[in-house]
Amino acid sequence: MTTGTAATAATATDAPGRSFRPLAGVLTAMAVSVTGTRVSAIALPWFVLATTGSATMTGLVAFAEMAPYVAVKALTGPLVDRLGPRVVSWTTDAVSAVAAGLVPLLHAQGLLPFWVLLVMVAVIGAMRGPGDLAKSVMVPEAADHARVPMERATGLSGVTERLASTIGPAVGGGLVALMGPLAGLAINAVTFALGSLIIAVALPRGMGRPAVPATAVDPSADPAVDASGEEQPAGYWRMFREGFTFLRSEPLLLTVIVMIGITNLIDAGFITVLVPVWARESGNGPAAIGLQAASMGATAVVGSLIAAAVASRLPRRTVFFTGFLLCGAPRFMVLALGAPMWLVITVFAIGGFGSGFLNPILGAVLFERVPRHLLGRVHALGDSLAWAGIPLGGLVAGAAVATVGLIPSLIAAGALYFATTTLAGLRPEWREMDRLRGGSGRADSVAGASGVVGAGDVGDAADAAVEPEPARSA
Repeated sequence: MTTGTAATAATATDAPGRSFRPLAGVLTAMAVSVTGTRVSAIALPWFVLATTGSATMTGLVAFAEMAPYVAVKALTGPLVDRLGPRVVSWTTDAVSAVAAGLVPLLHAQGLLPFWVLLVMVAVIGAMRGPGDLAKSVMVPEAADHARVPMERATGLSGVTERLASTIGPAVGGGLVALMGPLAGLAINAVTFALGSLIIAVALPRGMGRPAVPATAVDPSADPAVDASGEEQPAGYWRMFREGFTFLRSEPLLLTVIVMIGITNLIDAGFITVLVPVWARESGNGPAAIGLQAASMGATAVVGSLIAAAVASRLPRRTVFFTGFLLCGAPRFMVLALGAPMWLVITVFAIGGFGSGFLNPILGAVLFERVPRHLLGRVHALGDSLAWAGIPLGGLVAGAAVATVGLIPSLIAAGALYFATTTLAGLRPEWREMDRLRGGSGRADSVAGASGVVGAGDVGDAADAAVEPEPARSA
C-alpha cells in the first residue's frame, strides 16, 4: 500500500465517472442512525430508572438490546454478502422504526409492562446489528465512486459519527430534561425511518449490490459447480466458515478483538448504568449526561478531522495507545472523585480528542487485511466477538453498584480499563499495524479482490469505531 502523492491524487481527481453522491448518501444515513441511537442511549436508561428506580433493571434492558445485536450480527455476514448491504440496511431500519415507535405509543396507552419493553428493545437490537454492518460495508464502495483514498473516507466516516455523537446526546439530554424520556424514544423511531428512506431512495441505482460469492478462502481452490459444470454460489454455512477461517489466520485482528472486547464491556456498563446513576446521585440530572457526551463528541470531531488529514503519515501504534490513554481511565476517575462539573467536562473533552484518532486506525487495519469479497463476513464476526461483552456490561455494572456502590465501581472499572489498554500494547502483534502500510501484504489482496485504484492505491476505510459510547470493534 502507498499513502498517495499529489500526482496520484490529481490522477484520481480527473478519473471519469467520479461521484460523491454514494459517499454522501452513506454518510448521511450513518449520521441519522447514530444521532437517533445516541438520543436513545440517554432516553432509554433514564426512562427505566424513572419508572423502576432500579439500576439492575436498567442493566437488564441494556442486555436485552445488545445480546440480540451481537448474536444476530455474527450470523448475518454471509447474508449481507449474498443479499447486498443496501437491501439489508433499509429493511432492518424500517423494522427498527416500527419497534421503536411502539415503545412510547404503548406506554401512553398503559400497555407497556416491563417484559414487553424488553421484547421491543430486543427487536431493535436484533435489527440494528445487520443494519449497522450493512452501512459500514458500503463505505469502501462509496469511496471507490468518489475516487478518494479509503483512509480519507474512513476519516470522513469517523467525523460523521463523532458529529452525530455530539448532536445526539445534546438533543437527547435536552429532550429528556424538558419533555421526558419518551420524547427521546420517539425521535429514535423517526431517525430509523429516515435512515431507511435515505438508503432505499437516495443512493444511486446499483450501489450496495451483493458481493460476488467466494467459494473458498484459497483463491486457487475449485469453485462449487452444478451438474452442468456452471459455478454456483457458496452456501450460507460455507460462506460463514470462510470468514471464520480467514479471521482465525489473522493474529493482529484477533489481538485487537480481544482488547476491544474488554474495553467494550467496561464502556457498556459505564454508559448504560454508571453515568446515569452518577447523574441521579450527584443531582446533575440527564442534562449533565448530554453535556458530557456532547463535549466529548465535539472534540472527537476535531480529532477525527485531523486524523482524516494526516492519519496516513502518523505512527499508528503510538497514536492508537495514546488515544486510549486519553479517552479511557480518566473518565471513570473524574466521576469517582466527585470533581466539579467544569473539570468533568474538561476531562471528557480531552478524552474525546484522543478517541477521534482511533476509528481511522482500526478501520485501516481492517480493510487492509481483509479481501473485499470477505468483508461482510469477517467484519460481522469481528464486530460480534468484540461486542460479545457489551450485553453483560450493564448487568455487571448494575450488580456492582447494587453490591459495593457507585464510587468503588467507577474506580475498579477505570483501573481495569487502564490495565487493558496499556498491557495490550506489549503484544508483538501490534507491530503489524505499521508494517503493512509500507509494504504489500494483505493490502495487495484487497486491491486484487476489489480492483480499486486511486489516490492511495488501496483502501484504508474504517467504520471500526472504538469510541467509548460504547466502543465498536475492528
